[in-house]
Amino acid sequence: MLDLNSDYEVITFAIGDTKAGSKMGKLQVRNLEDSSVLNCILWEETLNRLDSKLFRTNNVIKINAGTYNEKYNNCLISDISLVKEAKLGLDDSQQDELFEKITSYVEDIKDKKLAEFVSSLLFEYEKEFKTAPAAKLMHHNYIGGLLEHTYECLDIAKTVLTKCNNKINPDIVYAACILHDFGKIFEYNVDLKTGLIEYNEEFRKDWRTHSQWGFSICMNNGFKDVAKMIAAHHGRTDWGALIDLDDKDAEPFMYIIHHIDDLSAKFGKISISDIN
Repeated sequence: MLDLNSDYEVITFAIGDTKAGSKMGKLQVRNLEDSSVLNCILWEETLNRLDSKLFRTNNVIKINAGTYNEKYNNCLISDISLVKEAKLGLDDSQQDELFEKITSYVEDIKDKKLAEFVSSLLFEYEKEFKTAPAAKLMHHNYIGGLLEHTYECLDIAKTVLTKCNNKINPDIVYAACILHDFGKIFEYNVDLKTGLIEYNEEFRKDWRTHSQWGFSICMNNGFKDVAKMIAAHHGRTDWGALIDLDDKDAEPFMYIIHHIDDLSAKFGKISISDIN
């Protein structure tokens, strides 16, 4: 239900088209008093009046005017105001610091060809990598989120490798940590002024997901084990994996990035509120 006296935290926001061809905003917010979730609709006229910065993830807003529709379990909003502005994400110095830490792991890759391959991608797309989010909604969904997630994965991997008794080559683990989500720099568009994240529809026309991009570029350059780890990192095909880890033929090394990625996505600095 709509409570005009409560503050709400923005969960996600997207703009789509109505059947009539006009724009419609879909806003999901969380009531900060009871944690209930409210789905909201904003018509084009309202969107034109409001600053898009209002809809940044983790902003705290006040709903000033709106009506609740019990049939559709949503709220039609005609006016909102900002209570507390969330950060856009990591600032330039934080981005530079994390990028340097990530490149230091490349120096630990003993396979010279693999190290040069990873390093060339990092520096070719340095600007995009530093600002990209790691997701639209699920985790690390802010400017610099992909950097944060990648470094967390490397940090977890460093600990995991001490327990593997030299049964896996650290080179492929570090490379896969860096590249498993690298395709997200193409999969998402992030507005550096508002922090709003949208899917890049042009990328999605050519590629199924960032995993397919990462798998393909590694396979094409001869790094098959890294490619397989990237293909399996979502765990199951119905979760977006290209290789299903429930397959009895899945090799043990394929599981590592899946579990490392999952730990960061659940326990790392998963939202902008973690770095505020």
